[in-house]
Amino acid sequence: MNAAASHCAKGIGIWDWASSDAGAEPDVVMACAGDIATMEALAATAILKKNCPELAIRFVNVVDLFRLMPDTEHPHGLSDRDFDSLFTLDKPIIFNFHSYASLIHKLAYRRHNHHNLHVRGYKEKGNINTPLELAIINQVDRFNLAIDVIDRVPRLQRTAAHIKDWLKSQLLEHLDYAHAQGIDAESIRNWTWPAA
Repeated sequence: MNAAASHCAKGIGIWDWASSDAGAEPDVVMACAGDIATMEALAATAILKKNCPELAIRFVNVVDLFRLMPDTEHPHGLSDRDFDSLFTLDKPIIFNFHSYASLIHKLAYRRHNHHNLHVRGYKEKGNINTPLELAIINQVDRFNLAIDVIDRVPRLQRTAAHIKDWLKSQLLEHLDYAHAQGIDAESIRNWTWPAA
């Protein structure tokens, strides 16, 4: 509880327990804001850690969106140095967001690594769907996020074809299950972070 209160007070931070960069330079930054977006980003990270153990992932959670702005533009904003230390100067950033992707781009457009910022957010797609179906339709689900990482980390583009193929199969299997059962699979509904 103390760690959660501290994180909320900071408004943004690295979740070491979900990261695999061990304080070194990451291959990719997985960032998120919003409860479902965070859960799906965590699930994608767990999939990647299991299937690509050599991948260095930095997991960044954002509670206060104004932290993405420069400190010269908003009192909650981060300095360029602080922003760069979280998000790097040149690594891909996959940002899962519970609302419109354009908002994150507007808040961070002056940042050094903005060209590597790939935001996944609400696309106004969906109807009466299960939670995972809705996430898949808007490409904010764990499988699409993991595929996005594979597509953007050059080393994985060459070595993770089998994992990417499995992820695409998972998309189809979970959509078929939801259509047939009217509910997401139990492994999705009751997903928790894997025990160490």
